[in-house]
Amino acid sequence: MKDNNNTDKEQLNNPLHGVKLIDILESLVEKYGWEELGLKININCFNNDPSIKSCLKFLRKTQWARDKVENLYIRMIQK
Repeated sequence: MKDNNNTDKEQLNNPLHGVKLIDILESLVEKYGWEELGLKININCFNNDPSIKSCLKFLRKTQWARDKVENLYIRMIQK
């Protein structure tokens, strides 16, 4: 049987554990709005006709952009 203790301990320290991408995005949009979000992370889905749906589609396919969004979210919740 596999020991999941190390994985469980790592997840306790992971602020993104159990948080869905849609929740991260909605929280950021609520706090900053699309315009400021586009200034903080310069990607087209934030700057050109933004919507939750189009941003989710882009972020799910583009890891570097998702990393930036997740890092901004972590900084926001740690304040």
